[in-house]
Amino acid sequence: MDMLMSGIGMLMHWDVLLALLVGSVGGVVIGAIPGVGPAVAIAILLPATFAMEPLVGLVMLLGIYGSSMFGGALPAILINTPGTAVNALTTYDGHPMTKRGEALRALGLAYGASFTGGVLSILALILFSPVLAKVAPMFGSREIFLAALLGLVLVVLAHRGQTFAAGALAGLGIFLGTVGLEPVKYTQRFTFGQDWLGSGFDLIVVVLGLFALSQAFDLLSSPESAPDAQPIRGRMGRAMTEVLGFKRIAGVGAGFGVLMGMIPGVGEFTAQFLSYTYAQKTSKDPDAFGKGSPEGLVASEAANNAVPAAAMIPLLALGIPGEALTAMMLSVFYVHNVIPGPQLFQGQIDFVYALYAAMLLLNVIVVAFLLVASNGLLRIIRIPTRFLGVMILVLSFVGVYSLRNSTVDCALAAGFGVLGLVLKRQNLPVVPIVLGMVLGGIMEVKLRSGMARVRTFADFFDRPIAAILGLAILALLTLHFVGLYRENRNRET
Repeated sequence: MDMLMSGIGMLMHWDVLLALLVGSVGGVVIGAIPGVGPAVAIAILLPATFAMEPLVGLVMLLGIYGSSMFGGALPAILINTPGTAVNALTTYDGHPMTKRGEALRALGLAYGASFTGGVLSILALILFSPVLAKVAPMFGSREIFLAALLGLVLVVLAHRGQTFAAGALAGLGIFLGTVGLEPVKYTQRFTFGQDWLGSGFDLIVVVLGLFALSQAFDLLSSPESAPDAQPIRGRMGRAMTEVLGFKRIAGVGAGFGVLMGMIPGVGEFTAQFLSYTYAQKTSKDPDAFGKGSPEGLVASEAANNAVPAAAMIPLLALGIPGEALTAMMLSVFYVHNVIPGPQLFQGQIDFVYALYAAMLLLNVIVVAFLLVASNGLLRIIRIPTRFLGVMILVLSFVGVYSLRNSTVDCALAAGFGVLGLVLKRQNLPVVPIVLGMVLGGIMEVKLRSGMARVRTFADFFDRPIAAILGLAILALLTLHFVGLYRENRNRET
């Protein structure tokens, strides 16, 4: 409890609170704009956060990450266009309710479920933090290497039907991370005598290209559009309280969000579909799902908003990001020499609690903002897509150039932007490239340091956690290949 109060004390500074307010409100606004999403916003803001204190910068990024799904529900429900990718399932039941004249009720349920899921997940993680503080020191170099490898395997296997492409793109990310000076002996790798490759591919340049610039190119090359939506009439506060009638669905959805968020590479989509499937199977009216079921709406929104807090667990406890947004946040830690991992839970547990308290407070700020600003956000939905594209393009290049005042970085970012656009048009995943870069670097350093005490292959797994992680990787790969074999056999028959 003393550490929790210390963390809250760290949060109660004007600059931290201002960053949280800007991130929370800005995340809702960004989420409400179809086609932008938190990844683009965080990628653009990332260079600016390097000049801030670590808690200030991280709180701002967390505000955007945790609040964007609230805003993404608005266009998903009103115009059948998800503001963020994870709000796609919200359209299944949210928009049919709007067509029935229940837009206010649908938004109230979505906001109430998101708030419930977010708060329950954070409270659960605050209670679990003492356990994590005890478990984290048990992770040595070998365990962190295996945990990173497990995360990479999960990221690849999570892309069902695209595992080969996801694996290849993760391999590309690992290769990109090896270009330049290697981290132990500082020898040149894959530079081919080119001076501009000596410092390698900066993660922020790659992220801005793959996410922000690719989105700008996509918006600029697509037909102009400016969606319209009718104003919402009624009391939003009363509509939000209706979620209390679906306490079981919201609680289970939050549980799925916590569990799936803690597993690297799984995230919101799996949590949502598990929660949605559970709600449908236990519903008294399963046929209404997909046609405007309040239960389906609550299940999807409670699950997706419970994930951000849980996704911070592998990042903080092991220094292993589970998806692209937490990978971006990892760079903020490194810039300020705050190294996430076991030592963070041992020596700076108050910093961890400050982040949890910030996520709890952001949910309160967002709900208060939505109570008064939902109709104002409708104007955001109507922004022309070409104008958005130009704004993202300009801000992205400004962010890239500000990193090292390098036109080479701008050219590289544009190249990765084109690559991101091609992958997007081919419906191929971009996230494995970023996670390959981040996790590949972690794996290389930890493998080299861990091998100093290894004489035989069996020595690598001679500790309980290492053995468990090794068996988990083996089991996942075995199950995947068995599943592929059965699918092929069924097709032949």
